[in-house]
Amino acid sequence: MSATETESTLRGYLDALLSGGDFASFFSEDIVWTTMETGDEIRGRDAVRDFIITLHARLFEAAPELRTTTVADGVAGLEAVFIGRHVAEFGGVPPTGAEVRMPYAVFYDIDGGTITALRAYFPMAALIGRLQEANAAKV
Repeated sequence: MSATETESTLRGYLDALLSGGDFASFFSEDIVWTTMETGDEIRGRDAVRDFIITLHARLFEAAPELRTTTVADGVAGLEAVFIGRHVAEFGGVPPTGAEVRMPYAVFYDIDGGTITALRAYFPMAALIGRLQEANAAKV
């Protein structure tokens, strides 16, 4: 897959994600999401879609702020900032209403116009730590 085709797939996915469109249509049926900090994996188009929606719309009212993308044949990288408000229990912390900004990166494997894997370098422990601090401050 050429870098141009890879970039087209990534751009289509990001446009759909940011506009509330059907971003999962860019996923292969057997896509794998890996949270690199923990090694946790989520498998399958519906499960990965549901995880992304839950993180951005149910646990947080959030959106990514895109910074940079890098593309090569069949692989792409994204640097972004997760910006949101904590609205539901996450990581054992009840909703705090805290505003969070967490930088992260995701690397994508892309084949035949679909995303087959996402490797998210997202600081889960730091996010939970911030929420714990916000929860303690509420008391």
